[in-house]
Order: sequence, then C-alpha cells, then structure tokens
Amino acid sequence: MVQVWYPAQAGSGKYAPFIPDTRILRYMAENYGLPGFTFQHLKYVSSHTYSETEVSSAQTSYPLILANPGFGSSRFLHTSQAENLASHGYIVAVIDHTFNTFATEFPDGRITTSTTNDLFSPDHDYRTERGNRDKLGDVLTDDVTFVLDQFELIQSGQIPSRLKGKIDLKHVGVFGHSIGGATAYDASFDPRITAGIDLDGGLYRLHDREGLQKPFLFIYSESEFEQLKMVRDNRVYTDAELDRMGSTREWMDQVTEDKKLELKRIREAVNEGGQVLYIENTEHLNFTDVQFISPIFELLGITGKIAPERANSVMNAYMLDFFDMYLKNRDGNLMKEPNSRFPEMKFATPLL
Repeated sequence: MVQVWYPAQAGSGKYAPFIPDTRILRYMAENYGLPGFTFQHLKYVSSHTYSETEVSSAQTSYPLILANPGFGSSRFLHTSQAENLASHGYIVAVIDHTFNTFATEFPDGRITTSTTNDLFSPDHDYRTERGNRDKLGDVLTDDVTFVLDQFELIQSGQIPSRLKGKIDLKHVGVFGHSIGGATAYDASFDPRITAGIDLDGGLYRLHDREGLQKPFLFIYSESEFEQLKMVRDNRVYTDAELDRMGSTREWMDQVTEDKKLELKRIREAVNEGGQVLYIENTEHLNFTDVQFISPIFELLGITGKIAPERANSVMNAYMLDFFDMYLKNRDGNLMKEPNSRFPEMKFATPLL
C-alpha cells in the first residue's frame, strides 16, 4: 500500500482522517505493549489533508519524494512530514512495506501484520542478525524500485491516475526513518534518485556497496549520535555498561567494526554535498508522529524531552531546505551553517 500526498487545487475534496484504516489501531497498541483500546481515540482525529482532490495547476509538474517508515511502523506516522513537503510543492508517496508494518489494511479488507520480527532473535549470533537485516533491506530497497517504476507508468498514462503528466521524474528524492532511513540510503544508488535523507537509521548492506556518489543528509537523535561518537572515539564499554545494555563484548566489538564502516559511508556522502546533523533532546521516535499521540512515549524513553511540535518544526524545516536545494535548485541556506532560529539542530559533520 502506498499513500500519496500532493499539492491540491483549492476548493475541492474533504478533510481526510489521520488514520485511514481504523481497524489497525488495536495492532498499533499491541506493537507498543499497550491494551487494544489505547489508541481508539485516533479514529476521530483529522489530518490537514483533503482526500480525492485535483492536483494543483500552480505548476506543470512537481518533484517526487518516496518515503519509508521504520520497522513495525506505518505510513500514517509520517503524515506531518508528507503534508509539509506537499504544501511546498512536492508529490510525496509513503510506502507501507508489506509485513514490515505493525499492520496494513488492503482495499479488499485483508490485514497484514509484521512478520519481519521472525528474522531477529536473541539466540542468533551477530553475523546471522546482520545477514537477516541485509536480506530484509534487500526487499525494502526492491519495494522502492518497484514503486518508482509504477510512478513512471502513472506519469505516462499506462496506469490511470490524476497524477498523469504531473510528476517531475527528473527530480526524485527519498527519505525514511530507522530501517526506512537505511532503505532511503540504499535505494539512492538507483540512478533515477537525486538525493535522500536518513532519519536516525543505521545502514544495511554496508559490505555490498561502495560509497554513494550523490548528496545525502543524515539527521540523528541525540542518543544515536552519541553512540556514533563513541565509535569514532574508539570508546570501550565497561562490563557494567554491557550488562545494562544486555549485550556482550564480542557482540559490541562486531557492532563497532560495522559502525566504523558506516561512518566511512557517511563521510563519503558528505563529500558529495550531504550533511550530518542531530537534534538535541530527541530520541528515536521523535522522527515520527508517534510523538504527538501521547506523553506516555516520553515516559517510556522512546521520545525525548523536546516538545513534539518543536521537534517536528525543526525537522521539517531542514528536510524541506535539503530537498529544495537538490530537487528545486534553490535555498539550501540551512545546510551551510548553524542557524539561530533552530538552536536545537547541531552540525555534527565536523565531529565525525
């Protein structure tokens, strides 16, 4: 399933709900270990989007951005990012990678849930886990390739759509969160994709690829960036730290070796016009709309102390600036140096 946001012609359509398929809400609650009724109120929440509208005639065509949710997530948890980009003149397609979401409802009523969990087990050794993640990544990257193929058919009219002739396929971007951010990076090797953004995601297939020869932006949570910095500094974990993490020294040594290669790949992307940033007081799920749903997520430690509205506005400003720079050949001022309007956004490139 793919949900598409785009610039709309004024005066058409009706407000779309935030959650397109409310039957999946109980699966979302189960995904976070909460009672099934926990998120039922979300069925009454509206988005800022109009459904079934005509495409705006303000431009002849609009750049395309493909987006990838993280492991056990969902396309609607990136609504605020998609709405922001669409409102600034982009067609944004967020992909529900089948069997990698907590649940997806199809038009025939069928619901699929996450089975990629089965790939990962505490009984596996590190090489098995890494190999399974690479296999999953291979499928996720192929999904992006397939979706882009379909947009080419839509643009030419071979698939009926109101988007026919409206897609600027010479300017295509991609972004994602968590493993979806790794998907964005890996999919960017497709020559049809111009630039991409990874939101707090560790890369996969590191040993199968050379460096990416195009601009790519990495935006990290503060805690994830601190871990990267520890790798850069060759910091050795104490036994007590390993116990708290539930890890072993052998496992962490192998993680560190892979992270060193990841840092090399990051530096290569920076040399092509990319950047590495992190947002103060953020955690992993501040990069999704989960942060708006309940303050309980901050108590659980999966969102940070930063106010959700602020985290979202900072992130959206930098994502828009980056895509405007490489897909529209304008702006890019936020990519050059720290900005006093966004003191939470830290430039990490010199630190890595």
